Amino acid sequence: MRKTTWERALGEFVTIERGLGPEGRIAVVRFDRGDGINALSPEAMRQLTDAARSFEDDGGTSVVVLTGSAKAFSAGFDLKDPEGRRRAEMDLGALRRHLKLGPRLTRAWQEMEQITIAAIEGFCVGGGVALAVALDFRVMARNAHLRVPEIGLGMNMSWQSVPRMLHLIGPARTKQAVILANDKIGADEAYAWGLVEHLAEPGQAFAVSMALAEKIAAQPPMSVAMTKLTVNRLAHALDDLASHMDLDQFALAGMSDDHKEGVAAFLQRRKPTFHGR
Repeated sequence: MRKTTWERALGEFVTIERGLGPEGRIAVVRFDRGDGINALSPEAMRQLTDAARSFEDDGGTSVVVLTGSAKAFSAGFDLKDPEGRRRAEMDLGALRRHLKLGPRLTRAWQEMEQITIAAIEGFCVGGGVALAVALDFRVMARNAHLRVPEIGLGMNMSWQSVPRMLHLIGPARTKQAVILANDKIGADEAYAWGLVEHLAEPGQAFAVSMALAEKIAAQPPMSVAMTKLTVNRLAHALDDLASHMDLDQFALAGMSDDHKEGVAAFLQRRKPTFHGR
């Protein structure tokens, strides 16, 4: 069995533990900003992207479990982060380059050869949902909830998340989840929809994820990897065609008065008033 090692070279928000489970074939990626919210700042997104890419040549790992903190998987994009707030001052070219951070993150996790599992406690919001649906499986605590608030902030749901959600829950549920931005999706509802595959008692999402990971890790690694590749290629063949304008739609929406109003209302903790401009 491989020796377990902790790596902290990815920065202060993300750590990786390798060499767990059968024949040391399970790894755990922990994303924890230590604030109970776990928002996705640009730097956190870079570290999580690097974490996914660190497995590209890792033939010894078959399964990767991604977990957040005990209180939250992720609150989504960090609207208060100084780097993120500088978007308002960027020209269109710089903005488009900066907006690639999210799609790059979710694509890196989706394209991993290893089977990936999200262990969700507390809440999973916006970009957190976008990240979770890019993984192969989701395990959710029964007292946790999901929410997709982008439209309520005058933005569109991007990071190629709409096609991924569509594959999981179908067109009507995807519209419901995205358009009704303030509605929380509880664990039972998410499970019934097919948005998550397994439920766990509160505080046990990671343990249930590890049990699932052990079952997968006991299977022939190459056959598992090839099966994942085949399923993903078939399921996501048209995703780029369907969502190639995500980034530009997001940039366009970000220039609207409705977006400014949505973000201002969020920061001021009031109900927004939208006018379609």
